Amino acid sequence: MIILGVDPGLANTGWGIIEQAGTRLRCLAYGCVTTDASDGLPERLSRIHETLVAVIDRYAPAECGIESVYFGSNARSAFATGQARGVALLALAEKGLALGEYSPAQIKDAVVGVGSAEKQQVGYMVRVLLGLDHVPAPDHAADALAAAICHAHARAAARMQEVVR
Repeated sequence: MIILGVDPGLANTGWGIIEQAGTRLRCLAYGCVTTDASDGLPERLSRIHETLVAVIDRYAPAECGIESVYFGSNARSAFATGQARGVALLALAEKGLALGEYSPAQIKDAVVGVGSAEKQQVGYMVRVLLGLDHVPAPDHAADALAAAICHAHARAAARMQEVVR
């Protein structure tokens, strides 16, 4: 199973592709769509959409784990992230990918074991879990890989529940 992970953001949208074979996870690719604040909003959103469509076309994932929007104290930032997340969801829907949505705490818990983990801990555990010789950079790409890992774990848990029934 090929799984796409997405860490949405208007300035930086991370993406990561993993392959799940049983309990083994392997990193296939990762990257980050960076948009310039001097560009107009439509152009920035279009770039995110086009890049994610190209990633989906290249790696043919069947499912995706995407981070939900965190509504902290900065509503303006949350709104911009929501717009980026919206075009990411559009790309996923256009390509027919099954979707799992996870909060930042759920993703951190799945990867680190603690929902309040720091970014450095997430990056380190992504490296370990995927058997990489380096921490994926930028951290938006590491976060996207973490979302894909979280989705893989959620799929495995759902299969176990079916077996128990």
